[in-house]
Amino acid sequence: MTVAAEFGGAPGPHAGGTTSPEKVLAPVLSAFWDAPESWTLETYLRHDGYEGARKALSMAPDDVIAYVKDSGLRGRGGAGFPTGMKWQFIPQGDGKPHYLVVNADESEPGTCKDIPLLFANPHSLIEGIVIAAHAIRSNHAFIYLRGEVVPVLRRLHEAVREAYAAGFLGKDVLGSGLDLDVTVHAGAGAYICGEETALLDSLEGRRGQPRLRPPFPAVAGLYACPTVVNNVESIASVPAILNKGKEWFRSMGSEKSPGFTLYSLSGHVANPGQYEGPLGITLRQLLDVSGGMRPGHRLKFWTPGGSSTPMFTEEHLDVPLDYEGVSAAGSMLGTKALQCFDETTCVVRAVTRWTEFYAHESCGKCTPCREGTYWLVQLLRDLEAGRGRLTDLDKIDDIADNINGKSFCALGDGAASPIFSSLKYFRAEYEEHVTGKGCPFDPAKSTLWADNDAHLGVNA
Repeated sequence: MTVAAEFGGAPGPHAGGTTSPEKVLAPVLSAFWDAPESWTLETYLRHDGYEGARKALSMAPDDVIAYVKDSGLRGRGGAGFPTGMKWQFIPQGDGKPHYLVVNADESEPGTCKDIPLLFANPHSLIEGIVIAAHAIRSNHAFIYLRGEVVPVLRRLHEAVREAYAAGFLGKDVLGSGLDLDVTVHAGAGAYICGEETALLDSLEGRRGQPRLRPPFPAVAGLYACPTVVNNVESIASVPAILNKGKEWFRSMGSEKSPGFTLYSLSGHVANPGQYEGPLGITLRQLLDVSGGMRPGHRLKFWTPGGSSTPMFTEEHLDVPLDYEGVSAAGSMLGTKALQCFDETTCVVRAVTRWTEFYAHESCGKCTPCREGTYWLVQLLRDLEAGRGRLTDLDKIDDIADNINGKSFCALGDGAASPIFSSLKYFRAEYEEHVTGKGCPFDPAKSTLWADNDAHLGVNA
C-alpha cells in the first residue's frame, strides 16, 4: 500500500517527474501511516492525539457544530454534503436518544481509503466520534464496518479497547460529563448497505434495503431515533480541524471545497495507493508525483470517484478534483477513487464487468434497478462476444435512461453512469464490437483482467 509519504517509480507519459510531492500533497490523516505501530494509542498521542477532542469538549455542542460548519468540511463518502449542516439537522429537546453511525462499509469499486485509514490510524476516527457525539448530544455511536476486512475489524476493536482504558470512551469522557459507548458492527458483505438507510436496516438486524424518505435519518433513523450517518473520512477529519483551526483547514482546497482528502489511485499506474492532498488538485499532478502510468503506456479513460461516476478521458487530466470542478466537467467526485485504464483496456469489457457487479449487488427492491441491470448485462455480454447488433447500442442507452433517476436509491444511477459516459466517449469502440464480430482487444496484453478481474478495483 502506497501512503502519502512514499513515492517512487520512473515518471510515465503523463508525468514529467518535475513536481515535488511536498507542493502537491497535504498529508494529515496519513501523516504517520509509515510510523512503527501507527495504529496504537501511544503513537497517536505522540501526534497531538485527542487534543481536538479536549478542545471540543470544552465548547458547547452547538458551538462545535457551528465551528465544523464554518470550516466548510463536506462529506467524504460521495455526495459531498456539508458535515456541520448534517449535524445541525438533529432535533434538540425531543427527549429521544440520538445516535451517531459511521459508515465504514467501503464497497464502491475502486475505492480504497477508509479501510487503509482504519488499519493505519483508527484513533483518528474514534477521536472524531467523541467530537461528533458531543456535538449532536449522542451517548452511543456505531461503526458499521465491511465484514470481509477481518484484520481491520480486529485492529478497530483493539483501538476501541485502548480508548475505553484511557478514558476517551465510557463514563464521563475526559471529565466532560459526556458518557459515550462505541459499538463496532461487522456487515455481511452487501454493497447496498453502503447506502445509509439500508445500512440502518442492516444494523437493526433486518435485510439491508433502502428506506423510503421522508422521514430522513436525522428525524427517524436508527431505532426510529434521530441519527447522523457519516463516512469514516468525514469523521476522522474533524479532530485536525478542531486542533489546528478552521482557518488552517480552509487554507487548503478551494472556496466551496476546502480542506484535505484521500485520493485512491489504482489501475494501470506505476504506483497505486492512497495520496492525500488538497481538494482541487488534478489527476495530472497526482500522476506526476506517483510515477505516472505504467511504463510504455498512455491513459485511455479513468473514473474520478469510483465506477458509479461517469468516466473521463485523457482530455480531462487537468480537471480540478473538487466537487464543483468535477461536476462542471460532467461527472461526480464521489469517493475520489481514481481508476486509471491504459490503451490496452477494452471499454466494453470494463463496463460489462462493472454492470455485472451492480446487477449482482442490486437488492431487488425496485423494478428499474432489478430488471434494468439484468438486461444491461445480457446486452453487454452479447456485444463483447460479437453477438450484438448496432441497435443494441441505443437499447442499452434507453435501459440506462429508465434506471437513472427512477430507482429507489443511488445504486441505479451508479449503474447507468458507465453506460452513458462510455457511449459518449467510446461509441466507435462499441460499434467495432458489432462490425468486427467481437472484441478487438487482446486481454493477454492487459494486466487489468488478471486474477479473475480483481483489478477492477473491488479488491484494490
